[in-house]
Amino acid sequence: MKNWIPLLLLLLVLSSCKTRNAAKKNNTGSIKDSTIVTEDDNNPKDANQPVRDKLTFYEHVIIPPKFDQIKINSKVNVETGSFVPTLDAVIYIENDKKVWMNLTALFIGVARGIATPEGVKGLDRTSKSYIDSDFDYLNNLLNVNFIDYKSLEKILMGRTFVKINDSQFSLTQNAQGYKMSSIQNQKIVTDEKTREYKIVLEYDTNYDLLSVNLKDVLSPDELEISYSNWDEYNGIRLPKNVKIIIKGSKTSQILLENTKFDFSKMETPYSVPANYKKIEIK
Repeated sequence: MKNWIPLLLLLLVLSSCKTRNAAKKNNTGSIKDSTIVTEDDNNPKDANQPVRDKLTFYEHVIIPPKFDQIKINSKVNVETGSFVPTLDAVIYIENDKKVWMNLTALFIGVARGIATPEGVKGLDRTSKSYIDSDFDYLNNLLNVNFIDYKSLEKILMGRTFVKINDSQFSLTQNAQGYKMSSIQNQKIVTDEKTREYKIVLEYDTNYDLLSVNLKDVLSPDELEISYSNWDEYNGIRLPKNVKIIIKGSKTSQILLENTKFDFSKMETPYSVPANYKKIEIK
């Protein structure tokens, strides 16, 4: 478990599969094609019509919700090709400050982690090991370069976690909602390396994020995160279900079922026992 627990704690994305995923801070995505139905005409119209009121769309999908803290109780299922038991997770997000997570299996604590704008820390009780790193750790394990603290917050809450703009993406609308697709391959340069991606995002008619797909145009590597069963809690819309699919040399996925949302403040203890071994980041 030691290979995937730290990453699961902090991003709900596996590190053990070692797939190369396409992503970037400055990218976006799409929505499934369908048809538009008007009030005075029940016949399907052409799919993916241009969006006239772009300002309203961007206001809904870019401006983050206002909150101080949120506690999420979740059931986590990991599919990697080998057996991983269903995990109970408590995720606590303190806006702009920290993401704390505790994992248990059959009421036994197995892992804990915390992310701040400075970096990530995680410990695995089953192997008595821990990590202490900046966000390069997560990016290197996933072969992406867009993950920082704020994008982690947005991923967990179902918000647009890649930058979108009107000049490099097309925005269309159909009966199912909205679709943003990169007009041209998006070049991402980090550490003197350049990658190109096709990016698609899908939103519901009420602007809830449905999916983000990032495809490396030079390889079969692909990352897709989808959200479903949205509802409103304390004035904030949140998804009950999150699915993360990582494709590459093999496919792995994480299914997150959020069962309860609470907005009260809580303690977030984190300490590493003296006999734990540090996992060196290479």
